[in-house]
Amino acid sequence: MPAYQQTEHGALRRALAQLAEIGIVPAAALDQTMENTHSMIHDAVLAEVQAFSNSGNPDVLPELDRHGSDHVHEIRRLMGGGEVGGFEFVRAHAHRRAAQRFPLEAMLHAYRCGHRALSHWLQDAAIAAGSTGLENAKSAISDFIVEYTNTVISITTSEYVDRIRALAEAESDHRSELFNILLNGYDESDGRVARLLKRAGYLEQRQAYCIAAVQPINISEMENPARAQRIANALTETLAAASIRMLVGTRNNAVVAVVSARRRQSGWTAPQANLAERIRPMLLVLGPAVLVGISADHPSTSFLPKALHEATIALDFASVESRVVQFSDLPIRALLVHRGTEYIQSAPPNWVAALIAADAKAGGSLVQTLRAFADADMNMQKAARILGKHPNTVYTRIERIREMTALDGQRYHDLTELLLGADCAGTGYRQGESPEKH
Repeated sequence: MPAYQQTEHGALRRALAQLAEIGIVPAAALDQTMENTHSMIHDAVLAEVQAFSNSGNPDVLPELDRHGSDHVHEIRRLMGGGEVGGFEFVRAHAHRRAAQRFPLEAMLHAYRCGHRALSHWLQDAAIAAGSTGLENAKSAISDFIVEYTNTVISITTSEYVDRIRALAEAESDHRSELFNILLNGYDESDGRVARLLKRAGYLEQRQAYCIAAVQPINISEMENPARAQRIANALTETLAAASIRMLVGTRNNAVVAVVSARRRQSGWTAPQANLAERIRPMLLVLGPAVLVGISADHPSTSFLPKALHEATIALDFASVESRVVQFSDLPIRALLVHRGTEYIQSAPPNWVAALIAADAKAGGSLVQTLRAFADADMNMQKAARILGKHPNTVYTRIERIREMTALDGQRYHDLTELLLGADCAGTGYRQGESPEKH
């Protein structure tokens, strides 16, 4: 016997030694009622623990029956002089139940039910054998069964929890790998990846996919893993009520969800509503502490890297006033500015620098005038009313802009160029500001 088993289960060993010393339960007296005791345990568990009867797993009841028989034979072995072992059959059963996600509480309740049947079995055998000092016999038997049950419950709890933790870590690794494959893109000729995606159900037809990216308003909170996990949990719970599938992780300093749902039941049925549209009102429930960007819908997983880019851009436009933004709702002009800002700011044309400097000196009135002129559909009188100025003032400002930039704000293409330059330079539309304002 391994050394660790010789020091384990000390209380059980002492209780067993006490029974052996007084010899009150002859092992042979147990043989005649073993099967009946096994049946009693089985019936008691089914009567008191509904989880076994309610389980849809076809293996649960047969394995319960075998496990009850294992305990009866183990106690018969111990009563026959066998050494207390490592209870490998208990450990194996706990691992099996953990893998099946069968509730631990139901298993422990079953052991308590078996406790009574096993105690009666030993006491009846002692009575049938004519043991003297029945009160002492019952006390010693009770002590043994209590220690036996406690030992089994302790082993089961420890092994079950360890196994659940190991399974969770393996599942987390699997989900993390799947998450990264979907967002990074994959080679469709890679058989291993194809099998992984197929087993996970991501190669089914008639599916729609989109990405939701969530970030706290205080971006530094993403540095706190617990806060990021709370956002992920809230995101999962928010969409859990709908028939929508999610794979959640973190990417680009945001909590990202790969969202998918069936577009239609078959080729003959009408498609459901746009997936991004369906989840938008749900994501509004997340509250004012977070901002959300949602990509457009896409027909397959191969588009998910693009969808992540879209969701990230939409997140850039989210603000306290507009907390949930869909990429498909963004104006083309806003997208052009978002795309071109980096290029313009890194190497602006000379006229942009001149306009920005003059506008700053004029207190912002020059670009304000260009915006008013555009809002007035290039009508000088209407622009003057918007600004509360005389039309000559508006004309003078536009002329001043023409002189320094060589672009005439009264011409459509030049006005567009001026406004785009001002936006990209950062004087007008800014990232995070509602795009509908411009």
